[in-house]
Amino acid sequence: MLSLQGLTPAQQFSYTYKLENGASQAQGSNEVEKILIVKDTIWLATSKGLSKSEDYGQTWINYYRHESFGEEGISAIAYHNGTIWAATWHLEDAAGSSVPFGTGLRYSRDGGKTWVTVEQPVDDPGDSSVTYGINTLRALPVTVGHNNFVYDIAFTGNTVWIACFAGGLRKSDDMGKTWKRVVLPPDYLDSIKPSDQLNFSLQPVAGKFGSESYLNHRVFSLLALDDSTIYVGTAGGINKSVDGGLSWTKFNHTNQSKPISGDFILELAHNRADNSIWAATWRAEGSSEYYGLSVSFDGEKNWETYLVDHKVLGIDFKYYNNGSYDVFAATEDGLFRSDDRLNNWIAAPRIYDSNTGVGTNYITRRFRCVNVYQKNNNTDVWIGSLDGLIKYNDADNNWGGNWKVFIASQKLESDNSTYAFPNPFSPDNEIVRIKYNLTKPAEVTIRIFDFGMNLVKTLIQNAPRNLQGDQFEVWNGRDEAGNFVPNGVYFYRIDKGGDGEPLFGKIMVLR
Repeated sequence: MLSLQGLTPAQQFSYTYKLENGASQAQGSNEVEKILIVKDTIWLATSKGLSKSEDYGQTWINYYRHESFGEEGISAIAYHNGTIWAATWHLEDAAGSSVPFGTGLRYSRDGGKTWVTVEQPVDDPGDSSVTYGINTLRALPVTVGHNNFVYDIAFTGNTVWIACFAGGLRKSDDMGKTWKRVVLPPDYLDSIKPSDQLNFSLQPVAGKFGSESYLNHRVFSLLALDDSTIYVGTAGGINKSVDGGLSWTKFNHTNQSKPISGDFILELAHNRADNSIWAATWRAEGSSEYYGLSVSFDGEKNWETYLVDHKVLGIDFKYYNNGSYDVFAATEDGLFRSDDRLNNWIAAPRIYDSNTGVGTNYITRRFRCVNVYQKNNNTDVWIGSLDGLIKYNDADNNWGGNWKVFIASQKLESDNSTYAFPNPFSPDNEIVRIKYNLTKPAEVTIRIFDFGMNLVKTLIQNAPRNLQGDQFEVWNGRDEAGNFVPNGVYFYRIDKGGDGEPLFGKIMVLR
């Protein structure tokens, strides 16, 4: 079994099942990892399964607990030739810690009505070699699903490619019935081809199998441009093949005069306006590496870096009729767009849904993905975060458009009921929402108390809430002094200023 501990930056996918099965008016989870839009159908990869909207976000079909998906999270989604693909995973305890466990892929040729299950590719213990051109190379057999799950999916012709971290780069020519391991250069070689005389192991980590350990064999992201050109992002750089994955050239932080910012590649994107290649380049292990958004305009000969020190996770583009474009980037610390042909980068302002009153206090700054959808001179930017799905209508090209926030939550039992979610919650990496209802506008006060009914925090006091219907307030787990509260049970009281009796609820803090 391979371990992520100490090998790469912190695990990028969060995984929680904290809501009941999502209602038809909301996606299945507020932790949205990937967004895919095919025509007007929106597909979401979330921590609580796959979600689909066939009416552009008005209603949702959620596949959580579906017979083909069970209670699996979704780590990757892709579309090719009428077929939708989704990769599944969950966490399992191993050696005293939780590790990601890959459970394969599902694909559907009929828009999600029926699904075919593809098992997670694993090796037999004796699969300790692989043929590459004139060479027979030692190859570490990956025999379990631990740390072996699909980060990304791509297609060249009829070939399906998957990036599996511990399982490496694999491809299938028969819709996942069989898989072949694909050989990438080791860390000390910048290129390989089948006619080379080679002597290394296909091995991401050292262990009983051998002492070799190659960052470039830990695979995370994929980008296919045509039937023969594919890019593979690893923890050791960007690998490019122009012959369908036979020969490879590697670009990293140390082998070019103007290199990428860091060797850990979380996302790859192609800009069709100028044929540039973009990469979310994180620091891997080199002391001179740094986080950023790297781009090459000249066929990977040279790279420019934008958004220095930002941890980019998603990249997409808005195209204009004159051939220009804007770049949108989802990062761990904000949402950004370019302006003036990349001369300036502008952070998204306060996110506020004027129809529901959901605003910045409800939305994390940790964004996971971005998808720009353009149709009939209209541009919508869909953003996935750890705290909800967001749609931004880009009306004026300068963050001056309208926002819509999609929050998944259980339906209230009545107008005089309340609950908090996620519950329990960990203030280290999330907020807790308190949901309640107003039958008329009111001034609302919400206070948090400890188990002894001592006041811990006044969230809002006589705050005007002018919209009727469901309301959300948030708590970050801190007291009046700004300190995290200890683990335990806390109570909250809601006074709705004449709109019904006070409401009470309970929150468990578990850090």
